[in-house]
This record gives sequence, C-alpha cells and structure tokens, in this order.
Amino acid sequence: MAEMKAPTPAETSSDRRRSHRVNISMPVLVRGKRGTQPFEEEAQTISVSAHGCMVRVATPVARNQEIAIVNTKTAEELPCTVTFLGQKDNGKTEIGVEFAEASPLFWRIAFPPVDWDPSERKRSGGPRLAYKPLPKPQR
Repeated sequence: MAEMKAPTPAETSSDRRRSHRVNISMPVLVRGKRGTQPFEEEAQTISVSAHGCMVRVATPVARNQEIAIVNTKTAEELPCTVTFLGQKDNGKTEIGVEFAEASPLFWRIAFPPVDWDPSERKRSGGPRLAYKPLPKPQR
C-alpha cells in the first residue's frame, strides 16, 4: 500500500489559489489613507494574479485596510484590500492585496492556462537549436 504524504504549506496554499501568480515587476501606484491623511506611493509588484498582487511599500498599512492599486501603464485604478503583511526589508514591507473583484485584464499580460503545471515547464539547458543565418538574396 502506498504511503500518504502530507502536503507542504506551499502545495496547500497553491491548491487554494483561484488563479496563477506570475512573478513580474511592474510599476504601480498604491493609494490609501494613513489615519485621516491620504497617501500615494510609487511601488513595484513582486507578483501579480487576476485577483491581486504582492507589492513592497514604505507606507505602513494594516491587514484588512482598503487601498487602491493603479496600473501606471494604463492609469486604471482598482480598489483592493490588504490581505497579507510579510517581510520588512530596507524600510519596505511586502504586502499582499486582493482586488474587490477578479480583474485578469488589469495587468495586460497573458496568464498561464488553468491546467498549467509549473513543474512541467521546459527547463533551460536542454537541447538548443543552432542559429543559422538566412542566406543573402542573390541579385
């Protein structure tokens, strides 16, 4: 009889994901309020999905705080909720934010298909095709 193995935390969390994450650095504006004072901060995403993103910010925020993310390439703005507070590094905190509703077109990138398995992706270092320049046209 095969032995059952408990899923790792990474496997468990990825199973709960509603959409794939793509690790990509994209410029965004983070807008919100700190107390009664509005703030706006330029930031870079760490990863994005159809349901939100992970971003580093210097402005302190709280879990469940409502903020907005602006895609600086399109000027589109979406309301979000801070769902995760992560590591602090160089005065910035990693935060996870969830859009009020799924918005796969917000990032203007193509996400992997739902049945995509990252463990099956092509590995670098495999056989490569040799580059062969096209012959010059005869005149």
